[in-house]
Amino acid sequence: MTAKSRVFLLFLIDLVIIWLSIVTSYMFRFYDGIPHEYLLQMMQFGVISTIAIGGSLIYFGLYRRMWQYASIGEIVSIFKAIVVGALVSYGVALLLLPARVPFGVEVRVLETTLVLVGGVRFLWRVFRNERINYKETEIHSLIVGAGDCGMLIAKEMMGPSFAQTKLIGFIDDNRNKYHMSILGLPVLGNRYDLPRLVKEKDIHEIIIAMPSVSRTEISEIINLAKTTGAKLKIIPALNDLIAGKISIKKLRDVSVEDLLGREPIVADLNGILGYVHNKTVMVTGAGGSIGSELCRQVAPFAPDKLLLLGHGENSIYTIEKELSNNFPELEIVTVIADVQDRNRMMDVFRTFRPHVVFHAAAHKHVPLMERNPSEAIKNNVFGTRNVADGADRFGAERFVMISSDKAVNPTSVMGATKRIAEMYVQSLNTTSQTKFSAVRFGNVLGSRGSVIPAFKQQIAVGGPVTVTHPDMVRYFMTIPEAVQLVIQSGSFAKGGEVFVLDMGEPVRILTLAEDLITLSGYEPYKDIDITFSGIREGEKLYEELLTDEENLGSTQHDRIFIGRPNVISQNQLELEFKRLERVLAEEPSAIREVINQIVPMQPVAQAAIS
Repeated sequence: MTAKSRVFLLFLIDLVIIWLSIVTSYMFRFYDGIPHEYLLQMMQFGVISTIAIGGSLIYFGLYRRMWQYASIGEIVSIFKAIVVGALVSYGVALLLLPARVPFGVEVRVLETTLVLVGGVRFLWRVFRNERINYKETEIHSLIVGAGDCGMLIAKEMMGPSFAQTKLIGFIDDNRNKYHMSILGLPVLGNRYDLPRLVKEKDIHEIIIAMPSVSRTEISEIINLAKTTGAKLKIIPALNDLIAGKISIKKLRDVSVEDLLGREPIVADLNGILGYVHNKTVMVTGAGGSIGSELCRQVAPFAPDKLLLLGHGENSIYTIEKELSNNFPELEIVTVIADVQDRNRMMDVFRTFRPHVVFHAAAHKHVPLMERNPSEAIKNNVFGTRNVADGADRFGAERFVMISSDKAVNPTSVMGATKRIAEMYVQSLNTTSQTKFSAVRFGNVLGSRGSVIPAFKQQIAVGGPVTVTHPDMVRYFMTIPEAVQLVIQSGSFAKGGEVFVLDMGEPVRILTLAEDLITLSGYEPYKDIDITFSGIREGEKLYEELLTDEENLGSTQHDRIFIGRPNVISQNQLELEFKRLERVLAEEPSAIREVINQIVPMQPVAQAAIS
């Protein structure tokens, strides 16, 4: 049946209801039979009521509504339309008819019409919902959070668009809600009942609809839910609830980042504004995962100019287009250059004279750098020296180097070269007007070379997922939170610091792999196997954030600390750099030997045992 046919049929039913209401009202008024003089009045009043009430139903839009979604708003509209129509018809009848229509008749007409017109529409909704519920459903869903957000999600999921989903109920930690019903669905228990309910009710999908609770609580709920084998989805942000954007479209799969459970970072916006606003800011490695996020987070502070410096033209082009679309008023300058090219670096600094430099360009892949140690030296050591010297020579106010936890007691060439770069930056700080600092943190989820994308690719092809060692642990952060703390660290720099970010608790890589398999809807070791490949060259079982000689100091920010290692003299470093330059063309073993004399590298076997 077409939409027009349904509207026409509904209009005819309403007309029948109006006449039925009038006839039965007169019959109830005159039990012994309707007198002849009132028969004519009934017919006349019926015509007037048909026009008045029918017109009122049309005016209030009752034929433009989809009644399978009927709710309180539709009840109010029906009430208004029929009351207005009944009052108009009664008033017209008083003016036009010779005898007054009995008031009892009018009251009964109003009551009967309200009940039947509303009843027909809500019976249609019940019929539609029953038809949906009797369909063979594939997905049994449970909503965590019996609040406003959960109710809105449930209401949307009860529509015909989700015919293959059956909502079983809610869970909520508020004991006052236990055994209550929302939209006809029961509140079945609290978060600790999840494993039992999933088994008893055959739940396939758990929807976390608690956008206002802390990330720590969300992490706890996810850790409980992930053991059930049900697929997890989540409403991500309180802002969506405030903006009225909560809908099924906002649901997303639970990610590994949600399991970290760390609270949002509170930034000192005034401190950041003080050294970035209206300044020329340069980001090296601007096309990389860290560099591009630095650009995204610096841009809102309205620098006078933002220089995107990188070696890869495609990645620089991509971040330039993104920033141009999001910040059309910002002057963006793209610079294709290699930090290893000293003359080019000096030209860039001479031309643009940046006030603030974020140095993110580096080679970071541990096994690759083990096999190519000369490239690690040229990029991580000499590249950093070139950029730092440019900042010093051309009067930059601040220089912030992105370092790594692998620089602490390094077992790899990559870690050792990052430590040497830290040492050079700190030594230069002793003679420069520029405030040099480094920021040291661990792995970031989702960055290039991170285990997460590799695990996801392996899961997508059915496994196995490859883990190097069952006891390997790493510190993890999301890219946005790491970068936000890097920018904040720059405001604290007085010169010479190595800032250490609070990475939270270390995470076992094996646990990470198991969680990712579970969150992808599979069962570890059953649907997707996990194999162990052994520790790769240059890796160690765990990472550290401080060397033995560093003393940890606090800052104004509870997630940022200061390590103050012993500073090697610049003259001594220059001598060591000359030795490095001489062995660049030699065998990797000779290069490692020179690196080892500058920064002693701990053998991987010892790192694994200690």
